Amino acid sequence: MKLFIYHEKQCDPKRCTALKMGKLGYAKIITNPNKVPRNSLLLNPYSEKSVSVEDRDIIEKYGILGLDCSWKQAEIVFKKTNARNQRVLPFLIAGNPVNYGKPCKLTTLEAIVATLYIANYKNEAVSLLNGFKWGNTFIDVNKELLEQYCGKTSDEIIRIQNEILNNMRNR
Repeated sequence: MKLFIYHEKQCDPKRCTALKMGKLGYAKIITNPNKVPRNSLLLNPYSEKSVSVEDRDIIEKYGILGLDCSWKQAEIVFKKTNARNQRVLPFLIAGNPVNYGKPCKLTTLEAIVATLYIANYKNEAVSLLNGFKWGNTFIDVNKELLEQYCGKTSDEIIRIQNEILNNMRNR
């Protein structure tokens, strides 16, 4: 599995899951926006199309690209890339120690794990969590959601997500 991370050097290196993924040999860290693989699947919270099982061909051929930057700078950083295949993750809850329990505030590790899981690469997703003490917490917190999204098309995932969010609002 080819995993790439464009790293903007805007975070605490001691807490950075992206840098640790690079150190563990799980992902290639890229610091030059011109070196970003344009055909890979870019995880972009501003995209309109959801990650889905339909992305398996892209993932297998070109890999997954995560952008590691400050949430405050995210929109600017995403404009630097010209990646063709941009996808958003559906509603998930952070399991990391910094943003635990917060909706959609995932680390780069969590985002890539979720992408793999949703595209039905469950074993590969879970194996990425090795080396992170809290890693399994992400799966535990989101198990039901991930199972609902897994193997579905983008349209199905958006529908499921909207149902989940509507049910949460109506409680």
